[in-house]
Amino acid sequence: MGYRIGQKITGTVTGIQPYGVFVSLDATVQGLIHISECGHGFVKALDEQFKVGQVLDVLVLDIDEYTHKISLSLRALHKAHDLAPQRAKKHYWTNRRIHIGFAPIAERLPRWIEEAIEDLNKGENR
Repeated sequence: MGYRIGQKITGTVTGIQPYGVFVSLDATVQGLIHISECGHGFVKALDEQFKVGQVLDVLVLDIDEYTHKISLSLRALHKAHDLAPQRAKKHYWTNRRIHIGFAPIAERLPRWIEEAIEDLNKGENR
């Protein structure tokens, strides 16, 4: 076979499915770029992004030693700088000005221990 994990290769698109793109690496070897490896972020409609016969540079992600199937990636060759920066999440259910930590647990713990002891004692008296 002659391919190695981490190797960058040029191949030709031979088929497009909803789950990924098949790429011919040579006359006898074909690999698959899973949809998750086609790009950064959400990947929509592979048949709109790729065409049969298109030449691509891909990276070998994995080679199954039993089936000899080759997993390829486009995403690993490109930086994610094209993505919009992530916005900070807003947590409306919190109050960042009040820092109580584990205080409520510490306040309730003695009562929980008393209740547990009472329950144990009730079980012994039966």
